[in-house]
Amino acid sequence: MKYMATYDVMESLRNTNQWLGASALAFGSYPAMGMVPNPFFQLVAAWGEVTERTFARMVAKPDWNINTVVAEDGRDHVVSVEKLVERPFGDLIQFRVHGRPPKARRVLLVAPMSGHYATLLRSTVASLLPDCEVFITDWHNARDIPVSCGKFDIEDYTLYLVDFMKHLGSDIHVIAVCQPAPLALAATAHLAGESPEAQPSTLTLIGGPIDPDAAATDVTDFGSRITMGQLEQIAIQRVGFKYAGVGRLVYPGLLQLASFMSMNSERHSRAFSEQILRVAKGEAGDHDKHNRFYDEYLAVMDMTAEFYLSTVERVFKTREIARNDFSVAGRKVDIGAITDVAVKTVEGANDDISAPGQCIAALDLLTGLPEAKKASHLEPGAGHYGIFAGKSWRNNIRPLVLEFIDANARSRRASPRLKTV
Repeated sequence: MKYMATYDVMESLRNTNQWLGASALAFGSYPAMGMVPNPFFQLVAAWGEVTERTFARMVAKPDWNINTVVAEDGRDHVVSVEKLVERPFGDLIQFRVHGRPPKARRVLLVAPMSGHYATLLRSTVASLLPDCEVFITDWHNARDIPVSCGKFDIEDYTLYLVDFMKHLGSDIHVIAVCQPAPLALAATAHLAGESPEAQPSTLTLIGGPIDPDAAATDVTDFGSRITMGQLEQIAIQRVGFKYAGVGRLVYPGLLQLASFMSMNSERHSRAFSEQILRVAKGEAGDHDKHNRFYDEYLAVMDMTAEFYLSTVERVFKTREIARNDFSVAGRKVDIGAITDVAVKTVEGANDDISAPGQCIAALDLLTGLPEAKKASHLEPGAGHYGIFAGKSWRNNIRPLVLEFIDANARSRRASPRLKTV
């Protein structure tokens, strides 16, 4: 599978489906079709509209669309997105609220690199902005990164987090969502051993696979069944000629999306069928519930092959984080070295991606941390998405996380900052 041809064939199929949708929309929308006493052409146009939008979103990077936030003075304040640290594979960005006094809470959201853009956390950012200064890791699409920029694996990812934390200072509160939870824990442990003065004040781990073997899911079952050789053969491709990363080995976002969709294929099929009928009846809107969800869900990005493969092998198969046997640049990272960072885990009772038990396993690894600085929360009835962006996050988890941050906040003190590149 490591051929540009397979990548380009997949992109060609996506492009063809987008074209078919646009053609069906145009054909079914001719005024003459309105004279036909049959809803067939309305359905053709509706199918085309939904299909074109669906396949176009797969190669689009979503916008943040967070333009203003209401402050204590009751006024809307303009929000701008600014890059603080720029790196080839990801940037540290800030949502700067203009005209508002700085907030005491400074939060670094560590976004997943698991096939979607950081905008997957848009609602999480929006919910925190009224009460916090918010920073986030904005990972780049591997297809757009030239081969000359080198590799990027989980050790590089961990070192990026280390640099971002150092830049923001020790009064930062880190919230890692899903995939980066074990690596955020490793980055904090790395700082505890190498630069203890730069450790964050708190670390909140939400639905992350600290110990994948603690509770089985379809994800962990797949990881245990397949060998690394098989995975490399079926999942890894070379970026085709259309993008700047031509020749780079990647795990394509379109393959990841196919995997996501297959897990709940019946639900997705029903959602698209119902949307086609709504469009045909004139009941759908450009930003209705369906489009808001799928515009984000379908926007996927490629991961570097070395990051994807090293994640599967070292986090899921050999469980290096769970066994406290993870190394970065040849130096062992000891999670037990964390003694002064309050750590909270959050899990959803109905999480089918990172099941209850996988994330809370982090607390047992923190052998040097006092029990008073450990906390956990299991949200009843919540699935994976709900614990960081849904109703469960808004109503229950967000207030608990902010209380945890306030209870363990350090007074702001001077700490070395990395020079912005």
